[in-house]
Amino acid sequence: MAQRAVWLISHEPGTPLRGTVRFSRRYPTVEKRARVFNRASYVPIPEDGPFLKALLFELRLLDDDKDFVESRDSCSRINKTSIYGLLVGGEELWPVVAFLKNDMIYACVPLVEQTLSPRPPLISVSGVSQGFELLYGIQDFLYSGQKNDNELNTKLSQLPDLLLQACPFGTVLDANLQNSLDNTNFASVTQPQKQPAWKPGTYKGKPQVSISITEKVKSMQYDKQGVADTWQVVGTVTCKCDLEGIMPNVTISLSLPTNGSPLQDILVHPCVTSLDSAILTSSSIDAMDDSAFSGPYKFPFTPPLESFNLCYYTSQVPVPPILGFYQMKEEEVQLRITINLKLHESVKNNFEFCEAHIPFFNRGPITHLEYKTSFGQLEVFREKSLLIWIIVD
Repeated sequence: MAQRAVWLISHEPGTPLRGTVRFSRRYPTVEKRARVFNRASYVPIPEDGPFLKALLFELRLLDDDKDFVESRDSCSRINKTSIYGLLVGGEELWPVVAFLKNDMIYACVPLVEQTLSPRPPLISVSGVSQGFELLYGIQDFLYSGQKNDNELNTKLSQLPDLLLQACPFGTVLDANLQNSLDNTNFASVTQPQKQPAWKPGTYKGKPQVSISITEKVKSMQYDKQGVADTWQVVGTVTCKCDLEGIMPNVTISLSLPTNGSPLQDILVHPCVTSLDSAILTSSSIDAMDDSAFSGPYKFPFTPPLESFNLCYYTSQVPVPPILGFYQMKEEEVQLRITINLKLHESVKNNFEFCEAHIPFFNRGPITHLEYKTSFGQLEVFREKSLLIWIIVD
């Protein structure tokens, strides 16, 4: 029950385009869900220009569409509802909820949580009724007490902020936009700051912010021609803020190194107040391309007193830093293990420490150990179920 996109289009007869897009909003997270639900029948949301032309044609609002058109005007296409299918780029975008009122066209595309071929009955698409509710709510907001074009333009400029509350991530919470406007105006009134319940004390002293970035490389190397090796970087940004004040505002900006891979799958701490939508929608399941968001990554937040994990992320790196080979042979009551590790030529050997952990699950304790290493030493962990190869200490 969500909306993929919303448009407000002014109908302007006598102008070259016969209309102008006054407002549009797309929801990338809902679009990803549509791609999954619709599968092969998925049709992407077009840009404003092609959508405007296709919608005006379907509504018979163009001067050059007065002639009979089979795909639109045949008896099999008699439309008794305000729901249309638009031909855009050779594909049909359906369902499009649209109606004309006071020379303004209100339109949206609800999410259909199933395949579109064959076309499901409208009564099974719950997003259609919510789409009507949202569009009529926008209409009531725009024209309640509206006296001139200046007031209309003012209300149109307020729509982006109001839809963040009334329809976050495409889900309609409150179609009465006046309620959202009242809440916004009330929140804008300056109130004295109160000590939040989750922050029992305040810091007194020299202000400082400490940041630590920890990255782990998860790698699976098979040493087989038919099986591709996989690896991924998993990172954590830990933060400790010693700042005076009840609710200090802090913004941390992370920038990638030269030729660094974009961050993906970003999860943030609840204290983060806002984020660029491009940061939230970058996912490792999508194919990497040049359009991927590459920063800077800005995190505005109000920090708690204690140390906390500001965010987690993943990243695709071109090569794993360490290449490894592992082989194990079992002979009655003993195991023979061969391990070869090689530092990739692009990685500098500047390690403060380097260890290789070889666990033995469900095999009982290690009772005897004989080993030969080309570098470092081998130790048995105190639980007797883990070997630690200390390479650099």
